[in-house]
Amino acid sequence: MGGDHGPSVTLPACRSFLDQHPQAELILVGKAEALAPAAGWERCRLVTATEVVEMDDPVEVALRKKRDSSMRVAIQQVKRNAEGASEADACVSAGNTGALMAVARYLLKTLEGIDRPAIASVMPNQHGLYTTMLDLGANVDCTAEHLLQFAVMGSALVSAVEGKEQPSVGLLNIGEEVIKGSETIKRAGELLRAASLAGHLNFHGNVEGNDIFKGTTDLVVCDGFVGNVALKTAEGLAGMITSFLKQEFTRTPLTKLVAFLAMPMLKRFSRRLDHRRFNGAALLGLRGLVFKSHGSADALAFENALNRAYDAARNRLLDRVHDRILETLQALPGAGPSATPPEAPAARHAA
Repeated sequence: MGGDHGPSVTLPACRSFLDQHPQAELILVGKAEALAPAAGWERCRLVTATEVVEMDDPVEVALRKKRDSSMRVAIQQVKRNAEGASEADACVSAGNTGALMAVARYLLKTLEGIDRPAIASVMPNQHGLYTTMLDLGANVDCTAEHLLQFAVMGSALVSAVEGKEQPSVGLLNIGEEVIKGSETIKRAGELLRAASLAGHLNFHGNVEGNDIFKGTTDLVVCDGFVGNVALKTAEGLAGMITSFLKQEFTRTPLTKLVAFLAMPMLKRFSRRLDHRRFNGAALLGLRGLVFKSHGSADALAFENALNRAYDAARNRLLDRVHDRILETLQALPGAGPSATPPEAPAARHAA
């Protein structure tokens, strides 16, 4: 029900996902009339909800007033019962980000050793691969301990999904030198170096913004404010470059001829920068798998978010994150939950 387009996008994406994954099953959650077109689909179960969290709803409304929202009911499917079983292995939503994070944290709780969940996704790099980055907007203010926790969770994500046993980790900073950055960043660097020396992480060192797209490291760690700005800037730049190339290639007969000859290259370039291919951000640190799709996602983008959630579930991402957290945070003094009291979800999570 969430996102800018709702069922007009999510239902076709779900239908295509089922066609492409004959072993997968879906639980669709929403209002009865919205689910009607999916009645009778094989490997698909419908669960009705009477309310919807709107994109501009405050977090408090989603948490306290809309107790039968499609978002809440969907996350509830992932919550494990007393026997450790759940109805679903992962939840995917294109709804309100702040509400999704707050409701997911309230229902699922965080893993032991984790203060705050973080949003992780990928960006294309010049090697034709991806650079995973977190946090992308869940936590505006972070301590050094939080950044270490993000590195642990992100390493487990890359290891599970991409099969890299020891993915390289970079700490986003204003320079590569260890003396640069805020006191929080310097302290985070110390914690990450200690974790690397102990063999729990593969810490490369400080990286700068251009290293994200160079592919200098497999994983880049930062606070949610910086990460969200970087993400939105990259998406805007990709769209601007593609638009500029198309305009330049259609100005005169000569450029039209050049455009015709260059079109295969242009299409490959556009596809490589197409943010729809990278849709689907993991909410790491929860006792359940939850993935966030862009609110503006079309059917292709939402299907890719489903694909990411499916791959994470198949590769036991939740168990891997849990195991790596226990191994790393217990072995490093001061790397566990910080002593600062947690803030209210409404204050911490950016919509």
